[in-house]
Amino acid sequence: MPQSSTRSRKFKAILAGGIVLGVGAAVTLAAWTDNEWAEGTFGAGSFNVQGSTTGAEDSFTDHESSEGAASLSFDLDGGDNLSPGDTVAAPFVLRLDGETSYDASVVLNNAAGSGDNPAALTYEIVTVADAAACSASATGDSIVPAGTALGSMAGAQDFALTAGADATAGAPVTLCFKVTADDTLAQGQDTTAQWQFTATSAE
Repeated sequence: MPQSSTRSRKFKAILAGGIVLGVGAAVTLAAWTDNEWAEGTFGAGSFNVQGSTTGAEDSFTDHESSEGAASLSFDLDGGDNLSPGDTVAAPFVLRLDGETSYDASVVLNNAAGSGDNPAALTYEIVTVADAAACSASATGDSIVPAGTALGSMAGAQDFALTAGADATAGAPVTLCFKVTADDTLAQGQDTTAQWQFTATSAE
């Protein structure tokens, strides 16, 4: 009988130890947690090209459609009408406005002539120092070579516009348009020319 009592005590001791071990395992599974969050805010820059027919500071504005195209003033010595062999000139000044964040590359994207005499007219575009320097004899960096048909962009070169700093407008670039009439110019007729420039922001 005493031997049986001993076995019973050993069995209970082992069982009790198992319970203790089980509780201990459950405690070690518990863990502390903490969180960290991060965010970013991404603002978009601004990009806008303005044009002026005079280059005066208060004359720059947007000309975003063919209907709102800037009207260039081609002056002809001795009158308003072209004759065969005449060349007339007019300036157009481009710049980036004060809100623009990036420099730009500009290219002539479209040229068109309409009316009665487009085939009798050719044009050239060069860069000059300012609007006052634009004349029939002006020279400068070639944007479109002399003798280009009125509706053509053949040989057109791109050019750069630089953004200003601290909300100031960028440095202007003055284009001098020169239009020449050849011997096929018909009398008493009107012709309209339009040019479209496209500016692309530079990274």
